[in-house]
Amino acid sequence: MSTTKQDALQYHENGRPGKIEVIPTKPYSSQLDLSLAYSPGVAEPCKEIEQNKDDAYRYTAKGNLVGVISNGTAVLGLGDIGATAGKPVMEGKGLLFKVFADVDVFDIEVDEKGVDEMIKVVKAIAPTFGGINLEDIKAPECFEIETRLQEMLDIPVFHDDQHGTAIISAAGLLNAIEVSGKKIENIKVVVNGAGASAIMCSRLYISLGVKRENVWMLDSKGLMTTQRTDLNKYKIDFAQNSQLTKLEEVIKGADMFLGLSKGNILSKEMVQTMADNPIVFALANPIPEISYEDAIAARPDVIVATGRSDYPNQVNNVLGFPFIFRGALDVRAKAINEEMKKAAVYALAELAKKDVPDQVNAAYKSQNLIFGKEYIIPKPLDPRLITEVAPAVAKAAMDTGVARLDIVDWDQYKIDLMKRMGIYNKLVRDIRTRAKADKKRIVFSDADNFKVLKAIEVVRSQNIAEPILLGDKQKIEEIAYENNLNVLDLPIIDNKSKEEAAKRAEFAQLLYEKRQRKGLNKEEALYQMLDRNYFGVMMVETGEADGFIGGFSNKYADTIRPAIQISGTNNTLNHIAGMYIVMTKKGPYFFADTTVNYEPSYRTLADTTLLTVNEIKKFNIDPVVAMVSYSNFGSTREGSPKRVRNAVKHLHENYPELLVDGEMQANYAFNSELRAKRFPFSKLGTRDVNTIIFPSLSSGNIAYKMMHELGQVEIIGPILLGIRKPIHVLQQQSSVREIVDMAAIAVVDAQTKKDQIIEL
Repeated sequence: MSTTKQDALQYHENGRPGKIEVIPTKPYSSQLDLSLAYSPGVAEPCKEIEQNKDDAYRYTAKGNLVGVISNGTAVLGLGDIGATAGKPVMEGKGLLFKVFADVDVFDIEVDEKGVDEMIKVVKAIAPTFGGINLEDIKAPECFEIETRLQEMLDIPVFHDDQHGTAIISAAGLLNAIEVSGKKIENIKVVVNGAGASAIMCSRLYISLGVKRENVWMLDSKGLMTTQRTDLNKYKIDFAQNSQLTKLEEVIKGADMFLGLSKGNILSKEMVQTMADNPIVFALANPIPEISYEDAIAARPDVIVATGRSDYPNQVNNVLGFPFIFRGALDVRAKAINEEMKKAAVYALAELAKKDVPDQVNAAYKSQNLIFGKEYIIPKPLDPRLITEVAPAVAKAAMDTGVARLDIVDWDQYKIDLMKRMGIYNKLVRDIRTRAKADKKRIVFSDADNFKVLKAIEVVRSQNIAEPILLGDKQKIEEIAYENNLNVLDLPIIDNKSKEEAAKRAEFAQLLYEKRQRKGLNKEEALYQMLDRNYFGVMMVETGEADGFIGGFSNKYADTIRPAIQISGTNNTLNHIAGMYIVMTKKGPYFFADTTVNYEPSYRTLADTTLLTVNEIKKFNIDPVVAMVSYSNFGSTREGSPKRVRNAVKHLHENYPELLVDGEMQANYAFNSELRAKRFPFSKLGTRDVNTIIFPSLSSGNIAYKMMHELGQVEIIGPILLGIRKPIHVLQQQSSVREIVDMAAIAVVDAQTKKDQIIEL
């Protein structure tokens, strides 16, 4: 996506100028708060830190604070523009640290170009920080500045321009080698560019197995050779004893081209002279050394990476530095050493081989990203980066003795990272864990749809269930082959095929026996078995499967109907309802009835409450129920408030142990303090409500859909309540994640649901 100069200027100027701000993390509204935050209370932590300087990690923000420090001598592609002009870049770096890894940043622009002066300034302010990210400092000065500061300071010092591209591209190289069938110790690498990034990329590649003599590096004057007398001490390490000088000469037979120079200097003809299955990393920005289109046109077998987001395999430093610092900070590392960098490389390389979440596919407008030529590097918006890279870096810090803290429970650490980023869903995790403990056979209708088939692959790979595929076998096979889905060894049932004729007849007879006194004849029963919903539900009814998931491409009612006709209800109320789980940062909320009963009577509202409570308890959660309306406790006498009020009365009289009350408006349901103050007689007291019963289908449906569109929430459901067998209905066109979540719920339902009738 292209942007204009005016777009960029308005983005930075509009509203509050710049991109970052500082916000308080402690209360400050009262005089007591202020006396604790500053004088006199602040003296106490100061005295503790005076006695033990490591207590700064306990009482201040030091442990989560990184200094992004630059003198503006090598800004982006702009060069030496000075410290002040480089400030927008440093603020941008701070934004990325925060949004990707919840690392706080102060950006520091230093108006000093000398090595000694720069080191003096950074060393003097280092006590402020838990780590220092040097940025946009030109070579060769950057090498000495980083090295000397690393020796002087006991916190991580990391020059991202040197190491960031090296780490990300190294992960891409490892995977490109695997895809191309090459061996790292045998490849010839041509590096065009000899700045800080190029030198560090080459050093890291060598540490991973590339032979030093196989690295051919060119600067602006051509190949760096032993005959040249103009090479500094950093470049001389890569000098070749050769008479070659030009890129077109050196590139012949090369396995890899790494470009860290300028645009359009690698021609198609040069690429054609490279070895079989060449690897081209053209990382100049915004114009790469060769365009993606030209590289592919020159060699169909080429693997291409660029620095651009509009092409596959973007080498983007944001894949590294936020998570590297996150891991280092979390163990209070004294440095970011080579082992920690290599740990990040291996973690990134492995992540690219794992199944890609559907939200990542959607973000990059891809149907199914899979490991291969066009996907050798994870995408920057992959939420798993923080739980893969940060732990790998933290562990390497511990293993190499630079960590001050040890992480003992790595599973809990990953949970803490997800909580930090607001991506942890305890309920979903618990449901999936329970499902894995006792897997069940789940029939997936619409298995000849890509999303359903992709979800089945995930369910299978994560050991959530034992999937049975119900759909057009030929379509299933075509989709699986086209998208490299590992599902074709699973049971596939095509209920319309000749092979299933006997099974259709058997199921039709059973349906006829159930429905013969309700107007169904044998011919109609046989016809119904061509419907996947009827066939799939009958598989569960007869014990050939433990649960059923349908509805992806059908109306909700068309999936419920077979469930009711074949399985019936599981409760003495002879009633069904629908529930959604709304996952928020405050935890899960349960909304019912959102899918079944249009204008429920007071008894139906009461029954829905009982069914909902019974379901919630399966998740080991104690329901606290608010029955909502547009009035509060009798303020309106008729209409839906009256029905809600009568339902509450019925529940209080017959089920006094239930924590339920109403009718109340939604703000009083969600605000326990306000509710307790205004209605102290409420049975709910100051408890936080987690369950909402709506007075009509329209209000429930509107509420959950508004939450889904406007709130930062995840929706699970609809969960069908009251059916005797584990039958569940998807929203039409559900996401892969939603289908996987529903599969886990179906398994847990199958674990707990028996054929006996529940007394409600």
